[in-house]
Amino acid sequence: MWTVIYIAPSAKIAERIQQRLTDEGFLVKVREAKVSKQFEILVPESELQEVQDVLGTILH
Repeated sequence: MWTVIYIAPSAKIAERIQQRLTDEGFLVKVREAKVSKQFEILVPESELQEVQDVLGTILH
């Protein structure tokens, strides 16, 4: 099952985060949010904890 881990404000930011997580070896999907022009970044639930640790370093 896929889980949303981050909502990016633009496609460009979503693509950058997706690329960084993919470079780290994670499976990543990006989809446009249904409510607004934001983009959801999704990862498999089984990788959630590991991705959250890496995402923290990417965002800071």
